[in-house]
Parts: sequence; structure tokens; C-alpha cells
Amino acid sequence: MRIYGLTGGIASGKSTVSQMLRELGAHVLDADAIAREVVEPGTLGLAEVGARFPGVIGPDGRLDRAKLGARVFADPAERAALNALLHPRIREAFLEKTQALAAQGVARVLYDAPLLIENGLHVGLDGVVLVWVPRELQKARLKARDGLEDAGAEARLAAQLPLDAKREHATWLIDNTGDREATRAQVQEVWRALLARG
Repeated sequence: MRIYGLTGGIASGKSTVSQMLRELGAHVLDADAIAREVVEPGTLGLAEVGARFPGVIGPDGRLDRAKLGARVFADPAERAALNALLHPRIREAFLEKTQALAAQGVARVLYDAPLLIENGLHVGLDGVVLVWVPRELQKARLKARDGLEDAGAEARLAAQLPLDAKREHATWLIDNTGDREATRAQVQEVWRALLARG
């Protein structure tokens, strides 16, 4: 099985590209979805997060993502602590899912992970697809999407490697500054390239 990374940055359009790839028949494993699974009520992951970050588990027994986000986006040390707890669990769940797909005869998987490069997960993959937009457009989209002021948007952008820095690790680049159809054309081209690799 070939494993390719799909990454971008917050508000770059990575989720749109991921959906387009699924529509073309790609098997996409979403790191964010896996991250949510490992902190579901009753999991060891949630217990560990609750112990390390008191007050982030709501009365319903679920993770209060807004409270946790406010803490970890404001403090790099807190973010590192959260990553140290969750990334091994996410990696383990990802490996289980890829093994299950391989057993079904799936030839290629895309691992959709916003922090793919920051966490060194791109090393050893068969290639990396980067969804890119200029930083100012990324910031404007983030502010509009999440209703953030400048400081909030800057804090979230600072939590990720700039898209321009991620470019050097990309095998394929999808420039998402244009309209949806321009993006779709690039996605189709990348998908053909992945299929050609076997």
C-alpha cells in the first residue's frame, strides 16, 4: 500500500480538496476525525487530557474543544503537552486503519493531516499533497469562517508552520486561490498522478 500525505493549513481549503479526492474514489483517513475518536467519552485519551488540562471536560462527559483550544492555541508549551498525549494514540489508530484497508486490497491511502509536516509524519510517506493559499487570503478566510479578530486568527496561524515553508516538502501543490473548478482541475491532475504511481 502506498500512503500519501494531504496537508495544508487552517482555512487553506484542505477539507474541500479532501472531499474532492473522495469523490474521485480516494481512500482518505482524516487525522482530525481520528483525533476526535481518541478522546471520545470513556477513552483513555480523554481521561489523560482531562487530568492534564483540568476543566476541559464538560458536564456531559465530552471534551469541551473550545476551552481546550483557548488554552493550547495561546500557549506553545500547553500545545506541546497536548500533542505529546494525543499523537501516539492518533498514530496507533491510523496504523490500525491502514492495516484494515490494506487487508481489503486498497492500494493507496491519503492521510489528511493539518500538522503532517510539523509533526514529521511526512517522512517515509510516498508523497505529499499540499493545499496552498497566500497567507493574507488564509487569514481573511479564517477570520470570516470562525468570526475571529486579528489576534485570534494570528494565534491559530502561528500554531502551524506557514504554508510557504511547507512547500519545500510537497510532491504536489494545489493552489487554492482560484475558484472551485480551478481547484477541482488541479485535484484531478494530482489524482491521476497518484493512480499512475500504482
